[in-house]
Amino acid sequence: MYKVVIGLEVHCELQTKSKNFSTAKNTFSSKPNENVMPVDLGLPGILPYVNKEAVYKAIKTAMALNCSIPDEVIFDRKNYFYPDLPKGYQITQVTKPVGRKGYLDIVVGDSIKRVDIHQLHLEEDTASLEHFNNFSLLDYNRSGIPLMEIVTEPCMESADEAIAFLETLRSVFLYCNVSEADSKKGQMRCDVNISLMKDTDTELGTKVEMKNINAFNKVRSSIEYEIKRQTAILEKGGKVEQETRRYSDEDEKTYAMRKKVDAIDYKYFIEPNLPPVKLTDSYLAEIKQEIPKLQHERIHIYTNTYGLSLYDANILAKEKEVSDYYNDVISYGTEEKMAANWVITVILGSLNKLNLTISEFKITPLMLANVLKLVNQNEISVNNAKKILYQAMDLNKDPMIIIKENNIKQIDDEEVLLPKVKEAIDENNDVYMQYLEGKDYVANFFIGKVMAKTNRQANPAITLKIVKEELERRKNSGN
Repeated sequence: MYKVVIGLEVHCELQTKSKNFSTAKNTFSSKPNENVMPVDLGLPGILPYVNKEAVYKAIKTAMALNCSIPDEVIFDRKNYFYPDLPKGYQITQVTKPVGRKGYLDIVVGDSIKRVDIHQLHLEEDTASLEHFNNFSLLDYNRSGIPLMEIVTEPCMESADEAIAFLETLRSVFLYCNVSEADSKKGQMRCDVNISLMKDTDTELGTKVEMKNINAFNKVRSSIEYEIKRQTAILEKGGKVEQETRRYSDEDEKTYAMRKKVDAIDYKYFIEPNLPPVKLTDSYLAEIKQEIPKLQHERIHIYTNTYGLSLYDANILAKEKEVSDYYNDVISYGTEEKMAANWVITVILGSLNKLNLTISEFKITPLMLANVLKLVNQNEISVNNAKKILYQAMDLNKDPMIIIKENNIKQIDDEEVLLPKVKEAIDENNDVYMQYLEGKDYVANFFIGKVMAKTNRQANPAITLKIVKEELERRKNSGN
């Protein structure tokens, strides 16, 4: 009945040695006011200076998001009063943001959607406020940290699309090594703008903004709640108020904070203490060269060159370290689909179970490739390969050493397998009688028995062939 329209304003703290306009350390600390310098406190006579590393990483991100880059870096003052802004203004970008008119392709279900990006600008973060019943406390550790703001166009139509965008955007930050983007540390958070309109409408509905949501699951809950809330208002013939709302963790609802007018006069002007810096072609070329193949590029290769499903490709490319691991496995000659299946099911499954990252994982791509080579050559079975890998994880040992120490090799020799098959049938005459009654499926029972007798080293396909031949021989000979 109603079309949902969503735009996001994503804030991401950059990973740099110092803050954006001061020499204070840019490092997370749970101790209040530990990483603070006079510039961060807005003391009289302070002079900011531009953090070259922050500019570099902001431009790098803008390039990765397919934005157009300006010819110079200019900072502006955004004037407003709030307790977490000691100077009474924020140094930000309006005149020439580091990126404009970009886009990011995201995977939603079994399709790819392009999200248009209005701009990316570099600014300083504010201090953090902690509110109590009768007072509030200020922590200036966050004040002045380099902060990127990525503003999308209002072009997303569901919570699924919004979450897919945030996850993909986070992967860009991690791929480009510009931020840890850890929402638990407040390094990535967003404002959600949402409105509803009828399919026949030509203008967007009234926009409601939800501020400072720092977890993807909370973004989803806030959007889903707001869709229900606004739908109920419109269906009763009411009018949605333009306002800023906050999301409550306790009941997963949104609550009004303040009414919002169409435009606020921040009295922007160019920051007088920071002169413009020209961006040369060679400098921009240097930055562009540092951008690795990103998630969407790898997905394209995985689906179009390797023939993987979009679902599998998205899982593999979601994190750069996992994608690099997979690429290394196939670089050793492992078939692409086989490698994808094992990385997704065995490796990622184990990482989740053990609560490890791929960088902490002890099974290297070469180790996995060596095991898969033996599987491909029918020297060990799939089940044995999995057992060996799990054992190697437990023992922190090279799986090839385990194979060698235990003499694990798939048995293909029919002369070795036939006596085991005969033993299995002789020991289970009641099951053999079922075969004589026409129950052909009992052949699988005997395969299991042979597997047990050979420590699961028997080749299943060859074992099945021998079992069927022996059963038929006995049936025809009357034995």
